[in-house]
Amino acid sequence: MGIVIIVSSLLIKTFIRGILKIITFFANRHFMSLDSKQQSQFKTIGLIGKPQHSEALQTLTSLYSFLQARAHSIIVDIRLADDLALPKIHYEDLVGIGQKCDLAIVVGGDGYMLGAARVLARFDISVIGVNRGNLGFLTDLDPENFEQPLTEVLEGTYQTENRFLLEAQVYSHGNLKSSSTAVNEAVLHPDKIAHMIEFEIYVNDNFMINQRADGLILSTPTGSTAYSLSGGGPILTPNLDAISLLPMFPHTLNSRPIVIDANSTVHLKIAQSNSTEMQISCDSHVNLSVLPGDEVVIKKTQHKLKLLHPQNYNYFNVLHAKFGWGHKLF
Repeated sequence: MGIVIIVSSLLIKTFIRGILKIITFFANRHFMSLDSKQQSQFKTIGLIGKPQHSEALQTLTSLYSFLQARAHSIIVDIRLADDLALPKIHYEDLVGIGQKCDLAIVVGGDGYMLGAARVLARFDISVIGVNRGNLGFLTDLDPENFEQPLTEVLEGTYQTENRFLLEAQVYSHGNLKSSSTAVNEAVLHPDKIAHMIEFEIYVNDNFMINQRADGLILSTPTGSTAYSLSGGGPILTPNLDAISLLPMFPHTLNSRPIVIDANSTVHLKIAQSNSTEMQISCDSHVNLSVLPGDEVVIKKTQHKLKLLHPQNYNYFNVLHAKFGWGHKLF
């Protein structure tokens, strides 16, 4: 009887070991599959940064080594070709990065992010920023401690925001003469010096106001914490599908900012009586010439910027940090 019990016990132990081995085998396969999927989500990564900026170049070098150790394919912005002393770098311009990469990491301030974003938004690519500037509304990652949050992003733990852009078109005698896009804002203003200009504003072909002012700021939610904010414009949370219109030093007391549906089309009819040339400035980077009698059309673009954030990102925490808003009372 004792022998039978011992044999039975051995059989049960052997059976349990076999079951555990099978479970371990399939569990390992499952997690290997998950790792493979997470790695394949961002197979090719583009690195973009400000040339001849020592701190940005230091961060780019660290990022390159970090990504190389994770076996990602890396493409570097060709504007950095003379600044990075790294072996066997594959260089492309921003269009090439947009076409060939799954993720772009932009090292710099919000201004540098804006320049890259206007190009990359046209492609199916995600973008995340490492802050080497002052404010950092668009660039979340700390350059000194990017490894852990970036690892989580690369493994699929992150938040995604789709930020729309504005397209500004300038027409002369009914013919399109120039156009550009803006992530933050499109601004109508005098060409050389501060000077009052006169124009009419139409929203979806409905007359809104005849404006005599130094200009007009049309801002996206992304740009509501930039130039528009300094002029007294409202802060729009990034998830809003809205555009703010802010007159610049209007020559009237009843002119106020207004927020409209982002799917609206805004027409600015420039009065012939203006004695100066004007410009439409897109993100303070691209300037389009505007003459008296011209018409400016501003509307939302079809493509959007796919902006990634770490999982713990909170927009209101950003506002608290940047603007020094007070702490909770209780």
